[in-house]
Amino acid sequence: MVKIVSLFVSKISIVIYLMLTGDTLARFTLHNYTAGLVKEASSRDKMGKSHLILKRYENIIKSDEDKRVYRGLELSNHMKVLLVSDPKTDKSAAAMDVNVGFLSDPKEVHGLAHFCEHMLFLGTQKYPNENDYSKFLSEHGGATNAATYVDHTLYYFDVVPEKLTDALDRFSQFFIAPLFTENATEREINAVNSEHEKNIPSDLWRLDQLDKHLADQGHPYNTFGTGNKHTLITIPKEKNIDVRKQLLEFHSKWYSSNIMSLAVLGKESLDELEDMVVELFSTVENKNVEAPVWPTHPFSEDQFRTKVYVSPIKDVRNLNIVFPSEDLTEFYKSAPSHYISHLMGHEGPGSILSVLKARGWSNSLVAGHRPSPRGIGFFAVAVDLTEEGMDHVDEIVELVFQYLNMLRKEGPQKWVQDENRNIGQMIFRFKDKESPRSYISGLVHSLQEYPMENVLCANYMLNEWHPELVERVWKKFVPENVRISVVAKKFDKELDESEPWYGTKYKKIEIPEKTIKKWQQAGECSDLKMPERNEFIPTDFSLYPIDDDVTEFPIIIEDTALTRVWFKQDDQFLLPKANLMCDFVSPLAYLDPLNCNLTHMLVQLFKDALNEYAYAAELAGLKWELINTKYGLILGIGGYSSKQHILLKKIMEKLTDFKIDPKRFHIIKETYIRNLKNFSAEQPYQHAVYYLTVLLTEHSWTKQELLAATEQITIERLEAFIPQILSKMHIECLVHGNANKAKALELVHIVEDSLAQAMSMSPLLPRQLLLNRELKLENGCEYSYEVQNEVHKSSCIELYYQCGLQSKENNMKLELVAQIVQEPCYNILRTKEQLGYIVFSGVRRSNGVQGLRIIVQSDRHPDYLDSRIEAFIASMLEYISDMSEEEYLRHREALAAQRLEKPKQLNSLTNRLWSEITAQQYHFDRANIEVAYLRTLSKNDILDFFKTVLTEKAENRKKLSVQVISMAEGGAGNDNSTLKETPNTKSKFINDVTVFKSNHEMYPLVQPYINITRKGSKCKL
Repeated sequence: MVKIVSLFVSKISIVIYLMLTGDTLARFTLHNYTAGLVKEASSRDKMGKSHLILKRYENIIKSDEDKRVYRGLELSNHMKVLLVSDPKTDKSAAAMDVNVGFLSDPKEVHGLAHFCEHMLFLGTQKYPNENDYSKFLSEHGGATNAATYVDHTLYYFDVVPEKLTDALDRFSQFFIAPLFTENATEREINAVNSEHEKNIPSDLWRLDQLDKHLADQGHPYNTFGTGNKHTLITIPKEKNIDVRKQLLEFHSKWYSSNIMSLAVLGKESLDELEDMVVELFSTVENKNVEAPVWPTHPFSEDQFRTKVYVSPIKDVRNLNIVFPSEDLTEFYKSAPSHYISHLMGHEGPGSILSVLKARGWSNSLVAGHRPSPRGIGFFAVAVDLTEEGMDHVDEIVELVFQYLNMLRKEGPQKWVQDENRNIGQMIFRFKDKESPRSYISGLVHSLQEYPMENVLCANYMLNEWHPELVERVWKKFVPENVRISVVAKKFDKELDESEPWYGTKYKKIEIPEKTIKKWQQAGECSDLKMPERNEFIPTDFSLYPIDDDVTEFPIIIEDTALTRVWFKQDDQFLLPKANLMCDFVSPLAYLDPLNCNLTHMLVQLFKDALNEYAYAAELAGLKWELINTKYGLILGIGGYSSKQHILLKKIMEKLTDFKIDPKRFHIIKETYIRNLKNFSAEQPYQHAVYYLTVLLTEHSWTKQELLAATEQITIERLEAFIPQILSKMHIECLVHGNANKAKALELVHIVEDSLAQAMSMSPLLPRQLLLNRELKLENGCEYSYEVQNEVHKSSCIELYYQCGLQSKENNMKLELVAQIVQEPCYNILRTKEQLGYIVFSGVRRSNGVQGLRIIVQSDRHPDYLDSRIEAFIASMLEYISDMSEEEYLRHREALAAQRLEKPKQLNSLTNRLWSEITAQQYHFDRANIEVAYLRTLSKNDILDFFKTVLTEKAENRKKLSVQVISMAEGGAGNDNSTLKETPNTKSKFINDVTVFKSNHEMYPLVQPYINITRKGSKCKL
């Protein structure tokens, strides 16, 4: 697991993707706005600290359902602070946003802001030990992370509430007196370089960097934000630049309190939180800097009307259409770009995507104003292309201009804004509570962008309507301003240029004038139209009365040969929301690779066919999902409860009378085949995790087996398969939330009745409902399985020490060992030994069996990694033996706090309950019971466990390693590599997975925790 993550690309890709989908609705929604009141600090003088506070903001607008209380501050050093008091919280959290990012790097030292982010974790004057901060958090149930963006840098953590003051003390020193030691400086450059190496084969990172590379060379946007050894060692040495000195100067210049914002959530009162923050953060120096703003757009006139052809790593095909825009942050109350993105990114009838799919040119489209550096903006339309779509790129662009012309002709429509406002008001009113860490880290940058009174609701406000702003924005979306990129493997041999940092091959051309004129003259398209009014927006938010016999955990309210229904009425969150989960179990779904493929095709085609109808429901906060598993299909519906039955009826009606569209069939089949092939380009650690599952699971078809069977996928086979899988199954359901037993059964009967009317239903036998088992390794074994990776220069190893079946005792001993070794593992293998950027340790659980796993992705050969991990494991015995009783108890209580942390949302609790049901363990009170046992464990108990299953000569030790060896140029397994190691002669190598499995027995299944009749027993013979 990456502890310190830089999210340059996520700002441009993952976040943008979420923003550009229909879910953008949730970003710009309404709450009745009233001006917040600013109270001058003179209104309260406590403990003589009032001179350290310039302003207090007491009227911060919050959701009606939000029980937390808030206060804003501006400290005397002009740091903005948001305090959140939640007496019932089981975790405290804090986040700091520094309003400077990698666009402020010195031109001669690319990656300095990112490097600074790394270095702040490695010691301060008050706490000089490199791992003091992370060790403290680890021992007190906490975690930390950070991210460097184009124009700001984010740091955040959480911790048990009792230790918030101590954690904040350590945290504050990042911004007061970091050490930046020479030793750590040299080592951490390796970590930055390793992070960059990890990203080189990622198309998201490559395309983002190419965008920066093509910008005006004199603009700060033309940069390389991650940095690597070349930018942080080689170039500085050539230019006589002292990087550590540059680092000190960067921190000294930019880490100024007046461009910092802090958010803190704790169980303490607002006054107590205020005193805590004032004492610790008022000493952060105010250097009176101005947060940088870039008013000049990075692409000048001569860079518009261009098309760039790009060769990707994976076999993907994308069209990106980008227009320049302005920074629209100040217009958040009317959100003009959201109005446009809502319409252009719509997926209902008459949308751009609807027409593209009908023509067979695309499967998905996202559109919207993507996050950009302060002062500038980009509006993007991203289209995935089918094979046929590749031949119609210019026509797709023309279709976009036709839609824009239609919008201009219609003019801005207030009913669209009103509808989005109503949805926003609903979302803000019934906003789910988030975990403290994600909540605070997501809020803190809002302090930099919005008035203090609006920091909670700014992204949910649409209480102003300015059609002239909408027109001003889309006025720039014209052919003269367009920049286009087309990404596909087919261009590889035609490309003559290469981006320097990632090696992305590309070719840039000017779009012919005749094409520009054609787009300028784009006429109407009769297939395009405005979306219809959304009938799914709920109007009934009433809650069902709590039943007199409400239960703490789910109960079975119906159990037949065909169906079992679990029900749990919500008496905790009290929101008008509910979740329905249906597990359609069928042995046909995973019978062989062909059936697995057919099940996948059914799911993808069905979701594709229902998308136009269901998109409106999703916009209105009613989501649905259908996935295929080893055991069949899982259907889930969640969100506002009042209209769930309408969507469910449509889903079941469509499913039981599903007709395959031949054109969509061939497109989706081709996409599926490409996705299977693209797995080879995933990160090495993902390969290690995957192949370990293949080795240990009783029944598993590999990607290669699935790919080989795709040749047998035909429309005729799928048409014959659908009624087979739907007519012989067992259905297990969970209804959780705003419902009573009658409502729960009404929903489930919609499912049952639809299937019964359309199919000749036949129940399964109990033994057809048994789960997969896990392979049992023998005591004292040491196995190794090698696979090669041709794409990444990094190799990877996953070491797995199998520790037996899940049980209360085994679970807690293993989890406590994992808790104790987690921070030293990261500190030793990653920070000190510099083995790689990705270092992870933790518990692996599958099919009721568990063990400790350690993953390291590195430029070193897996044999070397194996030896270093083994040395680390050996050192941990002494580490635990020498541990003081106080430190041991801190770890034990940290684990207890993590396990007892309550779900913050209905969805989180639903997932927890559902996982117990699908695992057939039904241990709904697991956390309380296991933590009670945890608190009886002594240090000697853990040492005995460690000696029994983990030390090298332990009698019950069972070791299995998966080695992913890089065969890429410069990789650890390449014939020319200097990183090759002497093979590990102790391990038995697995040459044939089938033979390996056939030589091992399987663990038994974990039996249910409660006394319960097996599913399907009503029909046993």
